Amino acid sequence: MAPKDRSAGRNEHDDPAVLIRRVLAERAVFPLYQPIVDLATGNVVAVEALARGPAGSPLEFPDALFAAAVRAGVMPPLDQLCATRAMEIARDSGEEVPPLLFFNAEPAALNQPFTPELMAVVLSERPYRAVLEFTERALADHPAALLDIAAAVQRTDGALALDDVGADPLSLAFLPLIEPEVIKLDMHLLRDPYAPGTVATAATVGAHAERTGAVVLAEGIETEQDAVNARALGARWGQGWLFGRPGPLGAIAGRPMDRHARLRSPRPDLHLPEGTPFSMAAVRNHSRTGDQPMIDGLTGYLLSMAAEAGSHAVVLGAYPDPAAGRAWLPRLASLAGGVAFTGVVGPGPIAAAPHPVRMAVAPAGGPSAAETVLAVVGPHTAAALCVRPAPDGGVDFVLTHEPDLVYAIARMLMRRLDTAAGRPAQPVTGWADPATVAR
Repeated sequence: MAPKDRSAGRNEHDDPAVLIRRVLAERAVFPLYQPIVDLATGNVVAVEALARGPAGSPLEFPDALFAAAVRAGVMPPLDQLCATRAMEIARDSGEEVPPLLFFNAEPAALNQPFTPELMAVVLSERPYRAVLEFTERALADHPAALLDIAAAVQRTDGALALDDVGADPLSLAFLPLIEPEVIKLDMHLLRDPYAPGTVATAATVGAHAERTGAVVLAEGIETEQDAVNARALGARWGQGWLFGRPGPLGAIAGRPMDRHARLRSPRPDLHLPEGTPFSMAAVRNHSRTGDQPMIDGLTGYLLSMAAEAGSHAVVLGAYPDPAAGRAWLPRLASLAGGVAFTGVVGPGPIAAAPHPVRMAVAPAGGPSAAETVLAVVGPHTAAALCVRPAPDGGVDFVLTHEPDLVYAIARMLMRRLDTAAGRPAQPVTGWADPATVAR
């Protein structure tokens, strides 16, 4: 789409509602690429693709471009187009491309059948590994869909990056559940490196990176002092105007490049654990037999843990008995204002809206239908209680504090949370299965 002669004044073709349709029809997205460097060597290790509309048009910049797409109801196809163009241009540019390409995409857009063009570039041979970026808001808004997408990305050798970590308590709360390959520190941390909140965030991120092998990347580096602060806060890689502004891929031609920069190997099964919470917990731990007062006491213990974890805690649960819901929901509601996220799955209807707890209606039947589960997750907190009826009329239960097991149980519960009151999210398999391409 050619830039318009703006001297002639605005006409109906300058209307964003008209222009956004032309952008889609003509595939008129022109991404720019910003370098990401190794802070120790200055070598380029990656680029991040940043969407741009037609130069000189009212939709050139991303805020206007995506706002027009939202108003026109075409956000998913536009977001898929941006991802497609970012990967196509890097694949076909003829320039030397770093080994990693970061790009952003909304979960709502990827939780759709992929266009043929996006499927083609995803499945094509490329000189880089694709890294999907998302924010903690995306995980809170689309928990089931985003875990499906994360698994799909991993199945095709892709990687994940969690953006803006430290800007919101949700980012640290969800960090153990998504386990991204890259953790991007929000730029405000560099501006105030000695603040108690900054130090605590950096320490928590560093501990997670040490445990999982994730790479810490600092955003918004504009000065040499920012770069010093980034390294002191534990960042290994950096991004910002000090190292280069967004531009065409040719802008990094001739710069030292680390062709051997690598991220952790893909883990296709991490985000979609199989089985049920109780069956998974019982494999690793001996189950115990108890009664309802014992379960009530352990439930109180876990909820106390959540209250102590505070704004970085995620509390997830599932129950088959409406009586449990009547007992749980007031307590969860009282926690909701002090923790990062609370969500439960139970038989419906479970509460009148609005309610501070994210709720989903449990489907009838299935291997998990009889299990009661409560999980508490935070940067330094992990506990899960899994309960099922015993043949003798009592209950069998497993209480575990093993972090990886608790995270897997929490992911099972997150996938059962819907994003629209009772409608389960559709799994995304497009990254690996051509049958899901949109027709």
